[in-house]
Amino acid sequence: MKYTGEHGGDADDARQATAAARIAPAQHGAGDLAGDPAEAGDGLRGTRNKVARSILDHGPSTAVDLAERLELTPAAVRRHLDALVAEGIVEPRDRRVYGSRARGRPAKAFALTDCGRDAFYQAYDRLAEDAMRWIAESVGGGERGDAAVAAFARARVTAQLERHRERVEAADPRDRARVLAQALTEDGYAATTRDAHASSLGEQLCQHHCPVAHAAEQFPQLCEAEAEVFSHLLGTHVQRLATIAHGDGVCTTFVPRREAPPGAPPQYAPRAPRAKQQRQAKRSAGPASATTSGRNPA
Repeated sequence: MKYTGEHGGDADDARQATAAARIAPAQHGAGDLAGDPAEAGDGLRGTRNKVARSILDHGPSTAVDLAERLELTPAAVRRHLDALVAEGIVEPRDRRVYGSRARGRPAKAFALTDCGRDAFYQAYDRLAEDAMRWIAESVGGGERGDAAVAAFARARVTAQLERHRERVEAADPRDRARVLAQALTEDGYAATTRDAHASSLGEQLCQHHCPVAHAAEQFPQLCEAEAEVFSHLLGTHVQRLATIAHGDGVCTTFVPRREAPPGAPPQYAPRAPRAKQQRQAKRSAGPASATTSGRNPA
C-alpha cells in the first residue's frame, strides 16, 4: 500500500475555504425563496444552505424530493440547485432505478461534492492521514504497517461506538440497525436505514456523511474496521456495498435479516471488503513492479 496522496496543498485549502464562505453566511438567514425570485441576501443564502443541508442529511436527492422536504416549489429548488452546481457544492448524477423504469428520462439526483462536504465539516483529514502514515512507517511499513493502521482503526471505531453498545444490544434484533443509525447520526454521520429494494433479505444502513472520507481514501482500513464493529454490534455479518471514500454518494452497508429464507441470492453472502481482497491478491502475486497512486477503494 502506498501511503501518499496529499490533497493539493494551498489550492485545496483555497477551494475548501471558498466553499465554506459560500455556505457559512446561511447560518444567519432562514428565508424562503418559494414565492419571490427577486428575494436576495441572507434569505436566499439561507434557503440555499437548507437545500445543501438536506442533501447532506438524506443523500442524493431530486428537485422534487427537496421541494417536498423543504416545502418549496420545484422551480425554486431548481434555481438553488443551479447556483450550487455553479459553485461546485453539488453535482447532478443519474439516479439509480430499481425494478421496472417508468417512461421518459429519469430525474437527476443531486449529491454533495467533496468541496460541498468540506464546507460543512472540517475534519482535519490531513492530520489524520499524517498520523496514520506515521503509525505505518514506525513499524516498518508493508504488511506490518497495514496491520498497525488496521489495529488503530479498529480501536478508534470500537471506542467511538462503545458508548452506544448498551442500547443497540438491548434493542430487538430487528430494530438494531435503526438504533445504530440513530447513534451514528448523533455522532455526525447523518445515518438512516431502509429496506433493501426487491428483497426481503435485509436492510441498508446508509451514512450520508463521513467525517474521515478523505483519510479513508488513503487508508481503507478505516472503512473495514467500521464494518467489523457494525457486525459485532448488530450480532450478524454485514456487507459494505458502497463508501463515500470510494466516490459513492453514500456509505451503504447491507444488514441481513437474522434468518434469511432458503435459496438466498449469493450476492448477499458476506465477503471481504474490496480493498482487503485486492491487498491479499497483490501479496499472493508477489511484489509489484510499480506502484500507482490515486484512490484506494474502501
